[in-house]
Amino acid sequence: MGMKSSVLVGQILALLWVSTAWADVLVQPEFDAKKFSGLWYVVSMASDCKVFQSKKDHLLMSTSAITAMAGGNLSVHMEFPRADGCNQVDAEYLKVGSEGHFRVPALGYLDLRVVDTDYSSFAVVYIYKELQGALSTMVQLYSRTPEASPQALNAFRLFYPTVGLPDDMMVMLPKSDACSSGGKEAP
Repeated sequence: MGMKSSVLVGQILALLWVSTAWADVLVQPEFDAKKFSGLWYVVSMASDCKVFQSKKDHLLMSTSAITAMAGGNLSVHMEFPRADGCNQVDAEYLKVGSEGHFRVPALGYLDLRVVDTDYSSFAVVYIYKELQGALSTMVQLYSRTPEASPQALNAFRLFYPTVGLPDDMMVMLPKSDACSSGGKEAP
C-alpha cells in the first residue's frame, strides 16, 4: 500500500491547503448580479502568473460587459486591445454556492470572487486560475470609467497584498482605442 496511499494523502493535503488558502478571500456581502451588470473597464491588475509577468508592460486596458443571467450566472463579453487589433472573448461565469463567487472553465479560472464593489464606480475581483498547467493568483480592479477613483485604487491596493501579491506584480493598464465600442468599424 505504501507509495499509492502517500500520494493520495499528499493530494488530499494539497486540496485542504488550497481550500484554506481560498477561505480567507471574502466575497462582497449580498452581492447583486443585476447591479454588477453593465460595462466595466479593467484598469489595473496584479498577478504572480509568469505569462502575465512577461507581458505586463505591453498589456492594455480591457473591458468586460457583464449581463446577469437566471440562476446567478454572468454572461461576460470581454474586449482586449492588442497591438494588432481587438481580441474579443465571450465567457460564462458559473455561480459557485454563494452570490458573487464564480468559476470560469472557459478561461481556466478555478475561483473568481467579487471581493469588494460599490456597483456604481469600482469592483475588486480576485481570480485563482490555471494557465498552461501553472496555478496563479490575480487581482483585477474594475472601474465604470477609464479613470479609476482614488477610493477604487485604495481598495485595490489594500487588497492584493492580502493574497500574497507584492507591489512589483501590479500594473496600471493604459487606455487604448483598439476596441472602441462605438461601432466605429473601419470601412
